[in-house]
Amino acid sequence: MICKRPQAIKLIRTKIQSIVFVLILSLVTSCGTQKNMVQNDQLYNATWQLEYISGPRIAFEGLFPDKKPEFKFDKGSNEVIGNSGCNGYSAPYTLNAKSISFGEPGPSTMMYCGQGEQQFRTMMKKINAYSFDADGKLNLMMNEVSMMRFKKVAN
Repeated sequence: MICKRPQAIKLIRTKIQSIVFVLILSLVTSCGTQKNMVQNDQLYNATWQLEYISGPRIAFEGLFPDKKPEFKFDKGSNEVIGNSGCNGYSAPYTLNAKSISFGEPGPSTMMYCGQGEQQFRTMMKKINAYSFDADGKLNLMMNEVSMMRFKKVAN
């Protein structure tokens, strides 16, 4: 009997360590999920207006002289809905933790709008990540490089 006791104690210790490990892992995972939920809430409770777009040599105000692109994230339909600076804009999106992607835009009006609208639509298809900066601005990124920045204009 004395020989079996150390084995039983060792088995109990191993089980306790496993339980503690699972509890710690659950706690760490749930904290990360909570942070992602808060970030997602920031996306949904706002209208986002473009204030920067990477790429074109034309000044931002020249690309969008009359109206800047803006949209809202519709959680129910998984679409962004708004305008692309001139015409209406809607597109499906897929959101996971820090990654986001936008599908092909849906039908819209067909007014001629200059280069800004085409630049915006092309860039939206390249986006694969997002973040919020310290000022609460939304950065849409391609491989960790901010390609577009949006400010919140309404809830």
